[in-house]
Amino acid sequence: MEQQPLVFLAIVLALSSYAHGLKIFDISSYGVGADKDITAALDKAWKEAIASPEPAKITIGPGEWILKQAHLEGPSKSPLELEVKGTIKALSDPTQLPNKEWEWVTVNYVNYFTLSGGGVFDGMGEQAWKTNDCHVNTKCAKLPINLSFNFINNSIIQDITTKDSKNFHSNCISSNNVTFLRYKVSAPHDSPNTDGLHIARNIGITILDAVIQTGDDCISMGDQMTDVMIKNVKCGPGHGISIGSMGKNIEEKDVSRITIQNCTFDNTANGVRIKTWPSAPATLTISDLNFLDLTMINASNPVIIDQQYCPWNLCSLDKPSSIQISKVKIQNVKGTSSTQDVVIFSCSTSKPCQDVQIGDIDLKFTGDPALGGATTKCQNVKYTFTGGAQNPPLCQRSSAPKPLPM
Repeated sequence: MEQQPLVFLAIVLALSSYAHGLKIFDISSYGVGADKDITAALDKAWKEAIASPEPAKITIGPGEWILKQAHLEGPSKSPLELEVKGTIKALSDPTQLPNKEWEWVTVNYVNYFTLSGGGVFDGMGEQAWKTNDCHVNTKCAKLPINLSFNFINNSIIQDITTKDSKNFHSNCISSNNVTFLRYKVSAPHDSPNTDGLHIARNIGITILDAVIQTGDDCISMGDQMTDVMIKNVKCGPGHGISIGSMGKNIEEKDVSRITIQNCTFDNTANGVRIKTWPSAPATLTISDLNFLDLTMINASNPVIIDQQYCPWNLCSLDKPSSIQISKVKIQNVKGTSSTQDVVIFSCSTSKPCQDVQIGDIDLKFTGDPALGGATTKCQNVKYTFTGGAQNPPLCQRSSAPKPLPM
């Protein structure tokens, strides 16, 4: 699978149009007061920029700015760039969000959009984290995502940092040909539910040269994903890069052609993983997956396929997962693991994992030497070896499953 042209296509489409002129909308010219609150100014600048028949750029200069909330919608008449050079700060108290059903910054229904500038979106999440009980309370108060992109096409998010989001740092939903280039996430390892980037229902997503340090998944993928390239990503702290969880919604659609390549997992709770719910109605397929050239630095559970995913025991294990996982290539995974089972295939009894190719694995256990060396677990998986090192020897024992990490 070759995804690299998507990166260049997004860049070319987003930038080449500027050759015909560019109209600048400087946020400081919209009457920003001494309090540095740019909420009204950004709303006005956006509306004028999307109406421009010429390519437009909204600029937010160096310094610190306050933004209560922004809901930025298209369609735009021409390519549009939002350039942020300073630090934009949210209100720390989530109850002060003007519209509690919206995210903090939302960009919807635009084509040929660029977010750039090297700036920081600081969600000021510490106060919200202290009261977050969403993992055990299904009626918990909604917390806002820092940056939410929906229905955007041929667009690029580059040289932007999202910091201390109250919820997920970013999502990208129902979009086509979007590149995240040199995207950075910064949050403490214990910040709850702060996925670095969640993507779902997209075609053609490229994540390149990213650094993601957070308290939950570095990257998480939902259903209906096709043609995803994740390359040169540094993950940690965090929970790794995940496909799923899948299966709870009967309307979920297939996932295919996902490549995770040349990524590093540094002291993460997981490496790469696929997770599906047991006793759940969905019957989608997950196929054509490539986990290539990965480095683990004291990562827990470097490679996991977990079709018995059941966090906090909030589900039934009565029936196996009905999701078919197939055509998985795992090649050149090296480094160290803080857990003894460095490769886990916990596949469904009703839909065993098919056509799993694995080779050139060299993973060492860094825990108590008295436990022995690194081990693997293989259940309900049909695999072939593709050569190279196999350390530890793979799939030489099978045992009853034990609870896996969330």
